[in-house]
Amino acid sequence: MCGITGVMYFEDREPTEAMLQQMTDVIVHRGPNDVGFWTENRIGLGFRRLSVIDIKEGHQPLTNEDETVWIIFNGEIYNYKELRTMLKERGHIFRTQSDTEVIVHLYEEFGEDCVKHMRGMFGFVIWDRKKKQLFGARDHFGIKPFYYHFSNRQFLFGSEIKSLLAADGMNRLIHTDSLLNYLTFQYVPEPNTMFEGIYKLPPAHSVKITFDGEMTIHKYWDPMFEPEDKPFDYYVEQIREGLKESVKLHMVSDVERGCFLSSGIDSTAIATHMRNIEPIRTFSVGFDGANNETPIAAQTAATLGTDHYDKIITQDDFFATMPKAIWHQDEPVADPSAIALYHVAQLAREHVTVVLSGEGADELFGGYRIYREPQSLKPLDQLPASVKRMLNRFARILPSGVKGRNYVLRGTTPLEERFLGNAKIFSEDMKAEVLRLDTEMLRAYKNPVQIAGDYYNKTKHLDPVSRMQYIDMNLWMPGDILMKADKMTMAHSLELRVPFLDKELFEVARRIPAKYRIANGTTKYIFRKAMEGIIPDPILNRPKLGFPVPLRDWMKGAMGDMVMDQIKSSGIEDYIDIPAVEKMLHKHRNGQGDYARRLWTLYIFALWHKTFMEELPKKVLTAY
Repeated sequence: MCGITGVMYFEDREPTEAMLQQMTDVIVHRGPNDVGFWTENRIGLGFRRLSVIDIKEGHQPLTNEDETVWIIFNGEIYNYKELRTMLKERGHIFRTQSDTEVIVHLYEEFGEDCVKHMRGMFGFVIWDRKKKQLFGARDHFGIKPFYYHFSNRQFLFGSEIKSLLAADGMNRLIHTDSLLNYLTFQYVPEPNTMFEGIYKLPPAHSVKITFDGEMTIHKYWDPMFEPEDKPFDYYVEQIREGLKESVKLHMVSDVERGCFLSSGIDSTAIATHMRNIEPIRTFSVGFDGANNETPIAAQTAATLGTDHYDKIITQDDFFATMPKAIWHQDEPVADPSAIALYHVAQLAREHVTVVLSGEGADELFGGYRIYREPQSLKPLDQLPASVKRMLNRFARILPSGVKGRNYVLRGTTPLEERFLGNAKIFSEDMKAEVLRLDTEMLRAYKNPVQIAGDYYNKTKHLDPVSRMQYIDMNLWMPGDILMKADKMTMAHSLELRVPFLDKELFEVARRIPAKYRIANGTTKYIFRKAMEGIIPDPILNRPKLGFPVPLRDWMKGAMGDMVMDQIKSSGIEDYIDIPAVEKMLHKHRNGQGDYARRLWTLYIFALWHKTFMEELPKKVLTAY
């Protein structure tokens, strides 16, 4: 796992090593073991390395035999040994044992289609000296990040936004459309970022930049669900074999490996498969209270026979971590579990360099409780459209606390409007109350329903559950789940691997009918059945907890005052109506509603704004 960065100019000048040094120094946490640069006219490549595979010979930037192809690469290619054998049979000569060199020869053999042969996680850039073009790509699911800035003068890129901000002449401006969408999603949907002029290359996309400055972005793969009505037992066996193989591949490394372990089925399945291969260390964190899952994780670890470590995160620990976490995230992501992830990564890094984790299982196999909603809303969904419109109008005039009101509202609202993913923090009406932006801007921007609509339009042939999963695969997973997973682990120079997000395992998952995913009143039903006899029985049907952060209670106490004080002093008053936020906190404390997540979303934006917009550049770009 590493950090890449660099620049391509569209005029004859060579990037300075001093600038590349600035751009790599700020991401030293991504690669503390080595640093490398390579420049020539118009091109500069910078690299930070965390040594995981081929520790002695994996230095980058790396080139082919005649130095016509240069690469910098962040990630792991899990089928690299198989690809290496195939390429050697075709006459390619290797000088290292690294997976990086496999990509170089894949590119020589297959050109831009090289990405279709890779099984892994990656963000890489190749400079082709013969064609005088830059070629970059991001992995199928968006496990690894890829940011860029494109203008008529240059193309800047990097694993983190901080690298781009460290380049000469980069400005910092807020992209207001991104702020508007962040307030709903709790993250900024791709390809935008919170910064004007800085973008994310979406998952499963490649980018090509010609010598004269023409940019082309291409989508090379789509995580589309295509259910096939085959026997239940067929899919059970496919899941078992697919996950077993994926975990085995994800364990390839020249350093020690471990596993995050919660109280749920996903991480337990990964840990069990790992333990069947070798002795492992497992890691978990929790909070004091009824939802503390560390005792359950410890019991699971004892059953599996792992060397287990855990930690209780106090309220003081949690808030003391906030400035560091915000700095590492680059953008505001208002998922409070990111802070818990920061702590479990810190704990794991004391013992291992690589961890496996259970991200992606819910999106693949239908694990979120919200996926049961289409089934529960069926009675209303079958009503004539005219009746649904009448019921919807009636429900809207009822007081918000009336029993059944929300059920009727959701049941009479089209799926495309009611489901935008796993988070929907602020509605458009709520934004109008809290924002100090031109109301015309609220009417004119590409809003969350329109963003989700781009994906809904592709899935009209699918059942509602599959459509919801497709939305989450394209929005929630890369924008929230994988973003925080990468940034919070790399903050501690820890490589995170996610065996569920393997393209071959997805080939199994995407064909499973919804009736097997959501069944018998539970989510992820077929996956639970596939894990019978493999993981401990008490875990099989345990409800999902995640990292349950007690925000609701914290906001009612002294921490609520601290949050409000930091919002006031963050410099966001040009965007956010501070008295409106104070009113929200007052209502939350008086029991007039649960405003904890909305307050938290504004608080994270405030901390981000203070860090990246208010502080001096040198302070912002000093690595934690």
